[in-house]
Amino acid sequence: MTSIVVHYKELALKGRNRPWFIQILVRNLRTALAGLDVESVRSVTGRIEIALGNQAAWEEVRDRVSRLFGIANFSFAERGPHDFDELAASILRDTAGRQPSSFRVSARRSDKRFPLTSPQIEREVGGLIKQHTGWRVDLERPELTIHVEMLPDYAFYYFAKEAGAGGLPTGTGGRLACLLSGGIDSPVAAYRMMRRGAVVSFIHFHSYPILSRTSQEKARELVALLTRHQLQAKLALVPFGELQQQVVLSIAPELRVVLYRRLMLRIAEQLARRWRARALVTGEVVGQVASQTVENMTVIAEATSLEILRPLVGMDKDEITAEAARLGTLSISNIPDQDCCQLFTPRHPATRARIEAVLRAEEALPISEMVSAAIATSTVEEFEYPVIESLVAR
Repeated sequence: MTSIVVHYKELALKGRNRPWFIQILVRNLRTALAGLDVESVRSVTGRIEIALGNQAAWEEVRDRVSRLFGIANFSFAERGPHDFDELAASILRDTAGRQPSSFRVSARRSDKRFPLTSPQIEREVGGLIKQHTGWRVDLERPELTIHVEMLPDYAFYYFAKEAGAGGLPTGTGGRLACLLSGGIDSPVAAYRMMRRGAVVSFIHFHSYPILSRTSQEKARELVALLTRHQLQAKLALVPFGELQQQVVLSIAPELRVVLYRRLMLRIAEQLARRWRARALVTGEVVGQVASQTVENMTVIAEATSLEILRPLVGMDKDEITAEAARLGTLSISNIPDQDCCQLFTPRHPATRARIEAVLRAEEALPISEMVSAAIATSTVEEFEYPVIESLVAR
């Protein structure tokens, strides 16, 4: 039987909670592999086995599995017997046509009651393979490594490992809401929190019809891409242009950006609470723009009682851009657009706003009514991955 053997690393350290983490990872794998020829996904003694049907496309399975959080590595594997002669024969059948300059066998026992130790298994299986092929053994830098894993009832063997996404399974880290600007930073911030097991929903502020719909389309593309990692997501599209116009008419130019951000946090908090999210996520980086000084960030954060998580706060732009390129979000973020952050922005915004001055300025605005109006006119879209055609048709 052909299988994929999935290994986890951080989950193994979870003690009594480990079964719960593994159960959620198995559930996520089943969801991610829906529509493919997969016979079963089950936990087997310290690893997860995905049993593939005859029609399963390895490339598609690999692509989906590689995006799921909680996986250290995975391998395309075959089952074999405990009998070493038969196991070696099976391995040789699957290496037919290969002529590596060197090889080694790397063995693991999932059941320590197995009569031979891992080094003994390596010597026995490796000796049989060398006897039949004449290949040179190299324990340090082999061209071919044959991995053997002894389970209680059978063995797995495989020849390569694929890197997993790491982190913790989606659904183990609570619910969060991310303010998604459409720029480079916020999608990376969302990904980092998703990688810690959080289910992230998204909030995008736009200025349509004052500006074009481009920023909304970018937000949809970014959420669709990120949903391939966490399988389901919500996106709230919040009209913000009219609120900015109200601020412009009532507030001195230098404080406008701080008030925009405080309004966004109040609106985001209301949406987050509807979604049972426990904290907000932003892509803020200290010193990157005028509103992101420590003083301004402190004043802005005072507008919400929710925790604000800033996973990029100490990174520089080159680091964030490199990660965005790796994730595939950079090309979307770089699409030219007109977003609300660029609308009605003063030439010289305050870099060290004082809370007393901000609170006095906000007295000129109907803050509660503005927040309620934004919530009432926002729309929420839902995303899922994979999209199964039969379910869409239904």
